[in-house]
Amino acid sequence: MMYPYYGGGPMGWGGFLVMILSMIVFWGGLLTIVVVLLRRHDGTAVRILEERLAKGEIDTDEFDRVRKTLRSR
Repeated sequence: MMYPYYGGGPMGWGGFLVMILSMIVFWGGLLTIVVVLLRRHDGTAVRILEERLAKGEIDTDEFDRVRKTLRSR
């Protein structure tokens, strides 16, 4: 009796390598999406901070302190 999935079935090593490369591409793409979304969120926070500075709600010292805190996260 032959077991096709143990040692050289219909896919062989080529199928195994394609599967591994597919997983690397998948997880790399997912990681890229997460990083882009997190950076976009950071830009939103800084934009709101700049608007508050322009309206006069905060002074430049508080602006610099909060921006430094946002960038350290």
